[in-house]
Amino acid sequence: MNRIVEKFAALKRAGKKGFIVYIGAGDPNLEATRDLALAFDRAGVHILELGVPFSDPLADGLVNQLAAQRGLASGTTPPKVLAAVIAIRKQSQIPIVLYIYFNLIHKAGLEKFIAAATHAGVDGLLVLDLPPEEADNYESLMKKSGLCHVYLVAPTTPEARMEKIVKRGSGFIYYISREGVTGMQSSVASNLASQVARIRACTGLPVAVGFGISNPEQARAVAQNADAVVVGSAVVNQIAEHGKSLELVAKVGAFVKSLADAVKAI
Repeated sequence: MNRIVEKFAALKRAGKKGFIVYIGAGDPNLEATRDLALAFDRAGVHILELGVPFSDPLADGLVNQLAAQRGLASGTTPPKVLAAVIAIRKQSQIPIVLYIYFNLIHKAGLEKFIAAATHAGVDGLLVLDLPPEEADNYESLMKKSGLCHVYLVAPTTPEARMEKIVKRGSGFIYYISREGVTGMQSSVASNLASQVARIRACTGLPVAVGFGISNPEQARAVAQNADAVVVGSAVVNQIAEHGKSLELVAKVGAFVKSLADAVKAI
């Protein structure tokens, strides 16, 4: 069974909520990415999202844009990200989703990239700029490979379109809790419960909520309504702050554990 599907099934049986962390691959370098992934697994992260560095990350705010720049500056490429996944797999079975823009997949070749990702031990792809209406071949290849194709739903997604999106997704649905790009926020969206309920009415897939969750209190609040909490920019910001420190993994790992503990408390 796919690791993402297996993980959510185990969480449901235990009556627990999931905790997903996003970081930019290769920020500050791929060795650190591997070490952080292993630390996150020990800290209680259920799923890891690795952002594949891209020159035009349109869905991302400044924090994650800068992470992509640092990833590119460290020489990180899609094949090197897959090599890092192989290195992680030698010590961890944490489910891994690649957060990626379609141009990188298109350039490599759709079938070739999906096969390479499968071989490396990737469990799913979240392609930011590939609408379901243009994803028939992509979805078919992903299903054949046993990978989850994760789709996004936004607060502005019309009801009819949302229904189509969630019926085509697999693994989980990623609900963007706020309009706009990624980035830390000072509060949780007030309509979160109703929006998650709207999605759940159309799918049996778990609903993960992200974009803007910055601290343990917000993570705990979101976990009360969602099946999983996604934290990205707040963790990436910690990497930016401690990226040149020998204590990078320890400091970021401790921050992530505080978030994981908050989610587990629900």
